[in-house]
Amino acid sequence: MTALSADAAAALRGRFVLLGVSGGIAAYKAAALARALVTAGATVQTVLTPGATAFVGAATFAGLTGRPAHSDVLADAHEIRHVAIARAADVAVFAPATANLLAKFATGLADDLVSSAFTCLTCPVVLAPAMHTEMWQHPATQANVALLAARGARIVGPDDGPLAGGDTGLGRLADDAAILAAVAAALAPAGGDRAGALRGRRVVVTAGGTREPIDPVRYIGNRSSGKMGYALAVAAAQRGAVVDLVAAPTALPDPAGVTTHHVETALQMRDAVVALAHDADVVVKAAAVADVRPADYSPHKLRKDGGGLSAVALAPNPDILGELGASRNGAAAGRPLLVGFAAETEREEQHGRDKLQRKGLDLVVVNRVDSRDAGFDVDTNRALLLDRDGRRTDVPLTSKAALAGVVWDHVEALLTGPAD
Repeated sequence: MTALSADAAAALRGRFVLLGVSGGIAAYKAAALARALVTAGATVQTVLTPGATAFVGAATFAGLTGRPAHSDVLADAHEIRHVAIARAADVAVFAPATANLLAKFATGLADDLVSSAFTCLTCPVVLAPAMHTEMWQHPATQANVALLAARGARIVGPDDGPLAGGDTGLGRLADDAAILAAVAAALAPAGGDRAGALRGRRVVVTAGGTREPIDPVRYIGNRSSGKMGYALAVAAAQRGAVVDLVAAPTALPDPAGVTTHHVETALQMRDAVVALAHDADVVVKAAAVADVRPADYSPHKLRKDGGGLSAVALAPNPDILGELGASRNGAAAGRPLLVGFAAETEREEQHGRDKLQRKGLDLVVVNRVDSRDAGFDVDTNRALLLDRDGRRTDVPLTSKAALAGVVWDHVEALLTGPAD
C-alpha cells in the first residue's frame, strides 16, 4: 500500500476520480494505482483504450474499484458514456499516458472512449507519461506535452529506470506516490483555504548553471542541467501563477505558459532577478550560480603554451539570494517570499539550516548531488525541505516534477499561514 500524507488522503476522500489507462506495458501498474485511490476513499471509474485491454483486462479494474471498467465508446450508446463519465469526474488521471494518447489529447482526436472522455473534461487533469526513451524525447511528443501543460494538465514523470524489452532509460511510469500526490494536489483548489494560493501571484524562478567566460572559447561553469528549475516554473504556471523564468544556458526548450529570460553569467542573472523581484510575490533560486568569475576577460583565445591559463585571477560573484534577503524591509517586509536550493555532498541538514538563516530565507530545498539517481542532469531527485518555522520534510527519491509540486505545496502554506 502506498503511504499518503494526511493532506493527500483528505483531498482524495469522497472524490470521483476518472482513471484512464492506455496501451503501454506499464498498464499493469495502473491496477495498483486504482487500488491506492480506492483505499484513500475515492470513487474510481476506469476507462481503457482497446490497447490497454491487451495488457490488463477490464475485470481486474472492476474487481479493484467495485465499478464496471469500460473500453467501448459505442456500448450502451444511449447513455453517451464518455460525456456522463467526464461530467461526474472531480479529477482525471491518465496512467500510463502513451505517446499515442498524448498526441490524441493535444490535437483533440477522439476516436475511442478514453480520448472521447478527455475532450469532455472540465475538471483538473493529471498525465503520467510512460514509453520508451526515444518516443519520450521525440520532438512531437515533447511539443504535445508542452501544449497540454500549457492548457493546465499536470505532468508527472516519466522517471528513469527499467523499461520494456530489457532497456533502461527515461520513460518509466512515475511511482504511485508521485501520481497520487499530483492527483491530490489537483483537487486542492476545490477544498482548502490554501488552495489556489499561487493563482495570480507573480513568481520568479531561476534555472540552469551560469557560465563565466575566460575567453571566447572557455568558461567556468557547473553541471546543472536546469531540469529542476524548469519543473518548478511549469508547476507554478499550472497552479495559475504568472511565471518569469530566468534561465542560464541549458538544452531544455522554453516551457509553454512561462516568460523565459535567457542569461549567461551570474551578473546578468543578478540584474534580471533583482529587476523582476520588485514586483514578485515569490522568488525561487534553483539555478546553480558560479561563486566566482574571471577577473579579466580576454577577447582573444588564451594560448596554453603562452602561460595565459596557468593562473586565471578570480573575482567573487554577487550573492543574489543574500541580496534579496537583506533587502526585505520597510513596507515590503517579508516580500517576496524567498526559496533557495542547497546542493550538498555532506552534512546536508546542517548546511541547509545555515543557508536558511544566513540568507534570510523562508524555505530551503537541500539535495545531495553526489549520487547517480539524484541531483545534476537526471530526472529524479530527493530532498530535505527546511522552512522558517522550523519544519523539516524529507522527500524520498521521486521525479523532479513531483518534487516541484511538493515545493509549491510548502510555498502555498507559507503564503497563507498556518492551517486552522
